[in-house]
Formats: sequence, structure tokens, C-alpha cells
Amino acid sequence: MAGLRAFIISRILLTIPMIFILLTVVFYVLRMMPGDPVIAMLGEKASPKLIEEMRAKLGLNRPLIYQYIDYVIGILKGDFGKSTWTQRPVLQEILDRFPATLELAIFATLISLGIGVLGGALAAYRENTVIDLLFRIIGIVSYSLFIPWFGMILQMVFSVKLGLLPLSSRIDPLLRPRRITGLYVIDSIITGDLKALESALAHLILPSVTLGIVLSGIYIRLTRNNMIEILRQDFIRAARARGVGESTVLVRHALKNTLIPLLTMMGLQFALLLGGAVLTETTFSWPGMGTFLLERIDYRDFPAIQGTIVFYGLLVALVSLIVDIFYAYIDPRIRY
Repeated sequence: MAGLRAFIISRILLTIPMIFILLTVVFYVLRMMPGDPVIAMLGEKASPKLIEEMRAKLGLNRPLIYQYIDYVIGILKGDFGKSTWTQRPVLQEILDRFPATLELAIFATLISLGIGVLGGALAAYRENTVIDLLFRIIGIVSYSLFIPWFGMILQMVFSVKLGLLPLSSRIDPLLRPRRITGLYVIDSIITGDLKALESALAHLILPSVTLGIVLSGIYIRLTRNNMIEILRQDFIRAARARGVGESTVLVRHALKNTLIPLLTMMGLQFALLLGGAVLTETTFSWPGMGTFLLERIDYRDFPAIQGTIVFYGLLVALVSLIVDIFYAYIDPRIRY
């Protein structure tokens, strides 16, 4: 346990400078970009006096170093600043949008893992057969799909032509459940609102399937390659020689050991999804973090852009830390 504790502390200490560097780079790069947030907010016809007054009100007329110090101090206190567009706390706006992205990320990850792990395992077990070739092609094609194009194809087929699923959005506006977690599926279950649950699941199917299929390609390849190597190991031959059932060999010995290298990829992919599946959210008008960031970039809303990217960075760091800890727990070699 001492080795695991030291490993966790070292990973946390390494995460701190990474977040600090990200915060610094984002702050200064945004201010070097073309465009003025005050003019974007007031319009180009605003008088110079009004523009200067607004700059003073927002603190944008102060030297950059003082703006930076104030921003860092605010972040350390959990204050991401106020949006220049809505005048609402940035953190509150982020938390309003984050549950939508989290819900989409969870369902897309489950679909991608279901297709990728099962497909890759079957391809490895049937190596150099038609089934193996089929899943390898599926893996390559799915990973190469352009999300907006693929999403629109699914919309055309299942929404426009067949009328089976909603075209866009997150839920029927009249069926929104009482907000508890912000995750409509969970909130519908907690409140016992079956109509809201049905609507939330129906709206989730197309965006999560689109994203899940695209992400499944990398899991198919990774699972297949790792499982082929493991199936050739001596302990697999020994298990078969002892008369262990083939299903037990595949699931408890081969597949279980195959999942260990997948953990890092799963963590990174999930962290990227939490960062905002921008293309998917845009295609399906999903009100999550990705669409929020694009909207605020158009408005040159510096505090909202900064806050969102820093929030992304914290999420990625947190998920990576959790994956590393879990990886070190199940594989003792990592922590020594």
C-alpha cells in the first residue's frame, strides 16, 4: 500500500503544473487572437466612450499581468469569473451544460466498448478467418467515419424516412423531469417519470450510437491485437491442457488480461468525450459543453472560453489520475 500511496501522491503533484501551464497558455493565447470581446458584445456602432466604460467595468483595460494574477487567484478560489455576454458566473453556466455532455459520453462509451471489446475478442479468437477480416474492416471503416456525415445519414434514415427516433435535441421540452442530477435518464428514474425516461432514451440513441460506432474502431483493433498476443501465452496453453473450458479460458484468462491495456485508452477516450464531443453535439443540436464553447467563441466571451478549457483540463487530469490509480492497483508492476 505504501508504494500505491507514493504513486498517487506523485501523480497528483505532476498534475498541478500541467493545469497551471494550461491555464497560462489559454489566458495569453486568447488575448492574442483577433477580435474584441467588448465590441462583440456592444456591436461595432457603439461609441468609443461606451466601449471604454465597458472595458473598465470588465477589467480589460488593466495590464495583462494583473488580469492574469486576478484570474489565477479566482480559479484557486473556485471562481471562474463572469461571462461578458450573459453576466452570469461562468462555472454555473458550465455546470448547467456539463450533465448533457456527461450523459452522452456515458452512453457513447458503453456502446463503443460493447462493439469494440466483443468484436475485437471474436476477431482474435477467429484469427485469419472471414469473421476476423470482417471485424478488421469494420474497425477501420468506423474509425474513419466523419461524425457529421454519419450522424446526418442516421438522422435521414431513422428520423426523416422511418420516423422512429427524434431528429435532435435532448428531450421533449414538455417532458423535462425535475432537475436533481442534470442527467435526464437518472432524474426520470428517480422521479418515476416514465414518459420523460422514454423521451430521454429516444433522444440519446442517435447521438450516442453515432459517437459510439466511430469510437468502437480503436477498441476493436486494440482488443484484437492484445488478445491475439495473450492467446499465444504459455498460461493459456497450460489452462487448456488442464482441461479448463474454452469459454472460461477466453473470458476469465484471455479477455480479463486483455482489458488491462485497454484501461488507459478507455480513460483518455472518456476524458475527451467529457471535454465535449463538439461535432456530435453540433450535428444533433445537443446542448452540451461542445456547443457551449463554440457559441462563446463566436461571442469572444473570454471568461467563458477560459473557464471551459480549464474545466476540460481539470476533467482530463482527474480521469487520467483515476485511470492511473486503478491501473496501478490491478498491476503492481506500475507502482514499483
